[in-house]
Amino acid sequence: MLIYALTIFASAFLLFLVQPILAKQILPWFGGSAAVWTTCLMFFQLVLLLGYAYADWTIRFLRPRPQVILHVALIVFSLVSLPIIAGSDWKPDGDEDPTWLILGLLTATIGLPYFLLSTTGPLLQAWFARSYPRTRNVYRLFALSNGASLVALVAYPFVVEPYVTTHEQSVGWSMTYALFAALCATSAFFSLRPPAGSPAIPAGTLVDDGPAPRAMDYLLWMTLAAMGSFMLIAVTNHITHDIASVPFLWILPLTLYLLSFVLCFEGRNWYQRKIFFGPLLVIVAAMAWALHADGGVMDIKEAIPLFATGLFVMCMFFHGELAALKPAPRHLTGYYLMISLGGAVGGLLIGFVAPKFFNTYYEFGIGLIFTALLAAHLVRRLLPLVPVMALVAAGFTGFHVYSYVDMLAKDARVMSRNFYGTLRVKDFGDEASATGTRRLMHGVIMHGEQFLAPERRMLPTTYYGPDSGIGRIINIKRAAAGGMRVGVVGLGTGTLAVYGRKGDSYRFYEINPQVIDVARTEFTYLGETPATVETLLGDARLTMEREPAQHYDVLAIDAFSSDSIPTHLVTHQAMGIYLKNIKADGVIAFHVTNRFLNLAPVVKRIADESGLHTVLISDDPDEASDFAKTDWVLVSRRAAVLADKRITDAAEPIGEIPGLRLWTDSFNNLFKILK
Repeated sequence: MLIYALTIFASAFLLFLVQPILAKQILPWFGGSAAVWTTCLMFFQLVLLLGYAYADWTIRFLRPRPQVILHVALIVFSLVSLPIIAGSDWKPDGDEDPTWLILGLLTATIGLPYFLLSTTGPLLQAWFARSYPRTRNVYRLFALSNGASLVALVAYPFVVEPYVTTHEQSVGWSMTYALFAALCATSAFFSLRPPAGSPAIPAGTLVDDGPAPRAMDYLLWMTLAAMGSFMLIAVTNHITHDIASVPFLWILPLTLYLLSFVLCFEGRNWYQRKIFFGPLLVIVAAMAWALHADGGVMDIKEAIPLFATGLFVMCMFFHGELAALKPAPRHLTGYYLMISLGGAVGGLLIGFVAPKFFNTYYEFGIGLIFTALLAAHLVRRLLPLVPVMALVAAGFTGFHVYSYVDMLAKDARVMSRNFYGTLRVKDFGDEASATGTRRLMHGVIMHGEQFLAPERRMLPTTYYGPDSGIGRIINIKRAAAGGMRVGVVGLGTGTLAVYGRKGDSYRFYEINPQVIDVARTEFTYLGETPATVETLLGDARLTMEREPAQHYDVLAIDAFSSDSIPTHLVTHQAMGIYLKNIKADGVIAFHVTNRFLNLAPVVKRIADESGLHTVLISDDPDEASDFAKTDWVLVSRRAAVLADKRITDAAEPIGEIPGLRLWTDSFNNLFKILK
């Protein structure tokens, strides 16, 4: 029995650990977007489904010996894929659909090993049931696999990532996979032995100790699993985009999701409908109300506990009902196939379908309504009052979800959504008011605003005032040169174009095509500046790497305001690309304003490694000002460039972080720089 448990634990641990390892390898190629993780998750769910389908097919249609021979042969063949390092030919050129490119890359890099890892849970549980036909706790191995996934989830950001480079992670994972292959092959051959303590039962026989599932059973299994996956991603999107951009916050929902699987399948009746049904209806209604309470702005200290608790209660309901419906061991592979199909459907609905049909994250509210309706369906045969309560909760939830949708759409000039997230443009005040502004929001992060009054439209705002680091260095360079060249990584509304003069050139790098559309149609910075303006679509670093040296006077790296920071833009190798594109006396300006991450020491560490000079400019305007508090780190080859009085008067020391390692393309550690 121990060999089965070890193999299942190893497979689930590797299955979950490979996801961040691969995602981190390819994040730099796709602009560091959080959607890369969502697309990877969708891929892994689809391959998991194929693995479960394979396990079900082999158990149904192959005798034990052919099962083992086929599976061991595939495992041996999969070793050819090692080590799991993504090939550089998969780097995007700039005009491909990122979703399809990522799916193809993952298939080529990790497809077969991940497929075989995904088969392990249901296949080995079937082999275990065959080896120990009288056992009643085969489903506890499913709890074990989810426990192993939970260990991997927590270990990666806190144990693996801070100390091991991406390349070392890939090599270490590959070596551990080889060990898993040996364990799995051993388990396979062990399963061919006669059943333990049951000489009367022929070898290779699964005891049929229960009725065959009906079509409605399969549908319900899939639906419950789909709702768990759907609400996991929906809640994660909501709290990370619409409540707070806090690093590592995505770990909390996934931990609660896996924990619910462990508790529900562990075998000690942690889930009981009579205990969870009432709280489920209350918390679903409370979450729907909270969507638009206080104008949709809820304090993080209240919102995170509410939505995290809500997700846990919902997952206990989905997975508890799923565990209560588990069939006899003979039918477990079909059961797991439906669970996997449900997980894939839930992921596809949010990762692929929702961005095509919704202009913002409406799916969370829809999921809340469906949860209440599903609860009403499952209790429909109980006392009439019980399903009526569920229907009332569904109606209450629906009303508040509608109010939330109406609140988002009201007075919004633009609401759009694509692979890179959601954008919303809204006016505050009007042209007659000197303070009226138009604002661009990406989730809870403001990406720029512009005054509505015609006479104030070309004034700088927010992070780009004349006393900010970028404002000071542009003004210094303007005084010293004729026509100047400025490069900007991250377009936003195009605010920096206000500093442009006739003869100047401003080149904006932007990865999201919808941002370019919004900046040109809803804001006038790009159209009204006397400077020549160019917008380049694609990842800034890859674009600069391919194009000839641009000889910028100033290069602004302005892409670090949220928690999903593109870490590939702040590495030792990235600095080399920036240096290639600036003049000998040019300045690279890093916008490091961030509520949760202390990025200034990271930039200084990279600059020191390259023998460069750095200055931190922190600007903290008073509350009556039109500008925001900002932190800019200015980097230059020449100390004299940063010795101007307008810089030195505002300069502040950059505090050190003990033990901070140099960030490279194969190593970064966000946990180390948390404020």
